[in-house]
Amino acid sequence: MTDVLRYTAFSSDPTGGNPAGVVLDASGLDDDAMLAIAAELGYSESAFLTDPPEGLGEKERAFTIRYFSPKAEVPFCGHATVATAVALADRLGPGDLAFATAAGTVPVTVTDDDGTLRATLTSVDPHTEAIAPDDLAEALAALDWPATDLDPAFPPRIAYAGARHLVLGAATRERLADLDYEFDRLATLMRRLDLTTVQLVWRASDTVFHVRDPFPVGGVVEDPATGAAAAAFGAYVRELGLVPEESVLTLHQGEDLGRPGVLTVTLRAGDPRIRVGGAGTVIPA
Repeated sequence: MTDVLRYTAFSSDPTGGNPAGVVLDASGLDDDAMLAIAAELGYSESAFLTDPPEGLGEKERAFTIRYFSPKAEVPFCGHATVATAVALADRLGPGDLAFATAAGTVPVTVTDDDGTLRATLTSVDPHTEAIAPDDLAEALAALDWPATDLDPAFPPRIAYAGARHLVLGAATRERLADLDYEFDRLATLMRRLDLTTVQLVWRASDTVFHVRDPFPVGGVVEDPATGAAAAAFGAYVRELGLVPEESVLTLHQGEDLGRPGVLTVTLRAGDPRIRVGGAGTVIPA
């Protein structure tokens, strides 16, 4: 029988953040079995560990990791990485971990902050790209967002840091809070553009943002806290010069779903990679 753990990421409260299923030994599972477990759990993603590739690192702290939503495998998932790292730290202790993902190697460091475990992942090299005007118009139509509700300081872009996300800036917090979109229409566009989520953002201050992430391609209306999108967003704001090259950003997500979480995004001068961190904890049975 497969042992499936349940952890939440980006919150020290089991009722906050984003829950993920974690299977620490998936060596006996094929793709169909992993997808079935993810679908039964119903979380936005679940993570499955097997032995690492040769040379990744110290074997007991290095793993191959795969991520499944209830609908399909995804190349990279930040919150499930954080949840898995915290689950491993509960067993192995805090320290450095290495994960081989479909997007590349992702190092993670887990620390103990007065009894709260915090995991910080380092993304693969990120990039951004333009979105075609017709595709942007279709995204806004599916969201039922007039173009006038966009913040002109945040040009629409597709950003990548392990997975692709469309970044759209909301002009007001009220616009961000009012999310009622056409599920199938947005999912169709996202599949065509190979998007994992749509990262909807409202800027509260220079370094504080509120974000929401529709995730219809995963069979989930909205992701409560999205580490992969946070990494992509960090690359986006730095590339567009919206924050200093060296910055620490705070992203609040999940408040509109009743599952508040906090993601810390760290940008370092001279290093293109993005660091995303947050607390995590077990969800009691």
